[in-house]
Amino acid sequence: MSILYCDCFSGISGDMFLGALLDAGMPASHLADQFNKLNLPEFESVSVAQVHKGTLAASLLNLAIRPETDPAEPARHPISRTHHHHHRHLCDIQDLIQTAQLPEPVKEISLKIFHKLAQAEARVHGTSVEAVHFHEVGAVDSILDIVGAAVGLHYFQITAVYASALPLGTGQVNTEHGCLPLPAPATLELLRLAQAPLTPSPAKLELVTPTGAAILAALATFEQPGIRLTRVGIGAGRRELAWPNVLRLLIGEADVHPGSHLEIETNIDDQNPQILGHVLTRLFQAGALDVYFTPIYMKKNRPATKLSVIARREDEAALCDLILRETSTLGLRVTPIWRHEAGREIRHITTRYGEIPVKLKIINGQIIQAAPEYDACVQLAEKTGLPLTQILQAATAAGQALIS
Repeated sequence: MSILYCDCFSGISGDMFLGALLDAGMPASHLADQFNKLNLPEFESVSVAQVHKGTLAASLLNLAIRPETDPAEPARHPISRTHHHHHRHLCDIQDLIQTAQLPEPVKEISLKIFHKLAQAEARVHGTSVEAVHFHEVGAVDSILDIVGAAVGLHYFQITAVYASALPLGTGQVNTEHGCLPLPAPATLELLRLAQAPLTPSPAKLELVTPTGAAILAALATFEQPGIRLTRVGIGAGRRELAWPNVLRLLIGEADVHPGSHLEIETNIDDQNPQILGHVLTRLFQAGALDVYFTPIYMKKNRPATKLSVIARREDEAALCDLILRETSTLGLRVTPIWRHEAGREIRHITTRYGEIPVKLKIINGQIIQAAPEYDACVQLAEKTGLPLTQILQAATAAGQALIS
């Protein structure tokens, strides 16, 4: 699966995130096409400039936004992405996104980010989510930043987002609510909701904006993943700092490395085995990669069962909690492990008896094994009235023809 890691050593903002997505290879024309599906007449165009931040080359996002005008007033020139504010409630933004002709995943991600932001704003201002009155983040440029983030994640088919610790700048910022301390109250609440790790920074300015914090709070896990790197995108911030003011996005495939999987074990000698069958089903539903039982003998020669679970590291807490709640055990053993895996693919083949799915084992792009799905063969045998062995032989022969 494709994953994304945000290296936020100089913080994160919506436009830095979008600039990095464009730098990683998303065409500006694709982003503009998606923006044009929103009912935002203020939006004009997207462009990206190649700049240097210190010695690093980076992409700087530019949004051309037309200011709102009174119909009786003459039109003015377009303005930059800043200083353009339109106050909207959450329901206004939800309607805007839901009625747009955007892909459903883009809508879902956008709304998830805005809802997380509304939660933070409601707590900060002591009101309800429905009554939240967005100010800076209700502006057209901020809406485009959030929807654009969703567009980029959908474009690269990102299934998981990770992030580094965030630098904690200090100082003050001027907002619609007046002069506020940094991090801004809504930003700080978003970081609290996400339980984001923070690191001290000498910066006396805003390094993490509410939009950037909302993206991470809604989508990110704050840890560094194992990744097989395929793309790097570098997005430029607008300020000049004593260090390169950039956000780096690392995109690639989830990689298996030592410790990325776990084996969870426990010995059980005082539980109805029927319940263990139920536990096995629940563990698979909760994300276990494999579950198996081993008959063992414990103290006093008492027959018992060893429960073993192979799992991803990120599923450890949920699976351990499930075992402790559903079984009589008082403790679990957890051992880091790693796996070497062949590629696999399900392909439907046609036999003279009907279509049967076959599982292919692939190494270095070469099919080296083909095994028919047993349950599908059983169903076909029952449907045709033929012996199961006859169906299996036909499916196996057809599968062998696929081997390179």
